[in-house]
Amino acid sequence: MKKRLTYKNIEAFVFRLWEREVSENNISEKENELLKQWKTLAEKDLDITHLKESKERILSGLEHYFPQRDIQSAKSFKTHFYKIAAVIILLLSLGSIFTYTMFIKPDVYLAKSENRIIHLEDGSVVTLLPGAELTVEKSFPASTRVVDLKGDAIFTVAKSKIHPFIVRADGFSTKVLGTVFKISQSGKRKAVDLYEGKVAVSSPGVPVSFLKPNQKWTNFGIAHTTAIVSLKPAKNSPNKVPAILSLSFNDVPLKEVVSVLENSYNTKVLYPKEAEDKKITADFTGGTVGENIESLAFILGLEVQKKENTYILKK
Repeated sequence: MKKRLTYKNIEAFVFRLWEREVSENNISEKENELLKQWKTLAEKDLDITHLKESKERILSGLEHYFPQRDIQSAKSFKTHFYKIAAVIILLLSLGSIFTYTMFIKPDVYLAKSENRIIHLEDGSVVTLLPGAELTVEKSFPASTRVVDLKGDAIFTVAKSKIHPFIVRADGFSTKVLGTVFKISQSGKRKAVDLYEGKVAVSSPGVPVSFLKPNQKWTNFGIAHTTAIVSLKPAKNSPNKVPAILSLSFNDVPLKEVVSVLENSYNTKVLYPKEAEDKKITADFTGGTVGENIESLAFILGLEVQKKENTYILKK
């Protein structure tokens, strides 16, 4: 595999080589090799006929700028200008690469083994946590400020009442006008922690969630599941468990619903084995653990019996 060529000013470098070539000055072996590599890159998609026609068109466009005194000088002129035409074709090809890199290709920022702070053009600041990757289009900031995130990051978004800031993550997005929040992504488990301002979190199959400061959005690692959790422990909770403010499931198997309820409320729920794959659609908002499990039992057509910290769902 050939080593990729990277130079800060390739156009100027190529023109210097061309000037030395047409003036019949010596070109070093290394420079010759570079020209051959670039020529191969530029001509790889052109057949012989197409290449010849391209050189002829460029030549005819330049020819009237130079006087021709005799046949011999005309032949010399044509020989040199074939070389000029070849260089111009090469630069046109290189120009398309520069155009893509400078004006189209998105900027990608990666935090490897430690945090990396990114200052965006709108004044927003993004702290990428280790392993995170941020992609920013060249059009940023536009009427809607959009970035793409892989991994975890903390955003301090410059305030704007008319230009929303949207972070597109893996399977969900967070929309804000100006705030401080953290996005966490670990496998299927997604979360947004809000410290200041307001955000709207969108995820397929569930309603949009609106967060206030000191609230967290999460899907618990389960598709079509969404919850808003207080980042502060519930006042009357002996175990200092954060209060669940809302909890929604849309066509989620019962076994996964029960898993969320058990982990969220530090309790145990027993149910008939044959019902574990039954799909549940429910919205538990503001209820206690007992009220939410009663609602679940009603959906299943089951009775609830409680023994200490265990809820038993039965026919």
